Amino acid sequence: MTDPGASLPPVTGAWRAGDPPGRRQWFTGPGALALEAGATLPGYTLAYETWGTLNSDGSNAVLVEHALTGDSHVAGPAEPGHPSPGWWEGLIGPGKAFDTDELFVVAPNVLGGCQGSTGPASPAPDGAAWGSRFPALTVRDQVNAEAELSDALGIARWAAVAGGSMGGMRALEWAVSQPDRVASALVLASTARASAEQIAWAAPQLHAIRGDRAWHGGDYYTAAEGPHRGLGVARRIAHVTYRCEPELETRFGNRPQRDEDPLAGGRFAVESYLDHHAAKLAHRFDAGSYVVLTESMNTHDVGRDRGGVAAALGRVTARTVVAAVDSDRLYPPYQSHEIAAGVGGEVTVLTSPYGHDSFLIETEQIAALVKTLLG
Repeated sequence: MTDPGASLPPVTGAWRAGDPPGRRQWFTGPGALALEAGATLPGYTLAYETWGTLNSDGSNAVLVEHALTGDSHVAGPAEPGHPSPGWWEGLIGPGKAFDTDELFVVAPNVLGGCQGSTGPASPAPDGAAWGSRFPALTVRDQVNAEAELSDALGIARWAAVAGGSMGGMRALEWAVSQPDRVASALVLASTARASAEQIAWAAPQLHAIRGDRAWHGGDYYTAAEGPHRGLGVARRIAHVTYRCEPELETRFGNRPQRDEDPLAGGRFAVESYLDHHAAKLAHRFDAGSYVVLTESMNTHDVGRDRGGVAAALGRVTARTVVAAVDSDRLYPPYQSHEIAAGVGGEVTVLTSPYGHDSFLIETEQIAALVKTLLG
């Protein structure tokens, strides 16, 4: 990882061997991983972090799943190896909703990610970065890898699996594909399958990255410059979908950025806001992982080859808490209602002005959901 103050972003914001490990631990898969699309990953590693202590029978373990540009650093300060504080800091720790005096919390960096787990920026067997050779992954593949991590940790059944957005996809896939291993599940601001609009929002993001002259077909890791421009455009598009129109209007309206004049080539304040988030992401994320993970979200469908969504959801035996956000335009509440109907539950709708990002922000409301989840 490179100093965010540098004038040019790093070629990749991925964690690389030799970077500070932070709180990460690593698990190496027991062998090749057969993938849903037909390819085989000859080997893989998952980075993960833990909080609390696993009890003698392994019954107090909770799996927390991160979203697209998240990682294993769910709780804890920014420190060497972790450029950002924990993204659910308010929920995990002694006396918090996921009380680590009682629970053993595990958070892996998803397969295909870039913060210590095997992904496009990782060395392939020949020592060079996987790059364009990295195989297509699905949410099912990611869950299968996490199941092998669970075996290695001695966890036969999770007391709970929880996640929002892409993390909610994996939490739901766990409940569908591994029903005997999930006692309860929290599926927050997510969906049972990607919708046309979600795939449509992803399309220009993928085009922006692949259209960057520094993309080099995905093999840019030894170049002097990475596809940070395309990644930045992708982040700007995505970030608009993560918030909601009333919030943006209230915060920014059509005001210029400080002393800049839009009539003279300056920016509006909302443009500066998007630029800021684009620049931050380029220093902590990898464009190749962004592509691989976005495509895994596009192909997410718990009903594929299982008789459809309703039939797949009928497999779920876990006590399931499903929650939506009233202002979420990316994962609208009807998708949560579909999940709840399929598992025989109800939907809790969070009230928030922050759109899809509410699953990262509304700590008190989510803590109440966790209390319900854990009984």
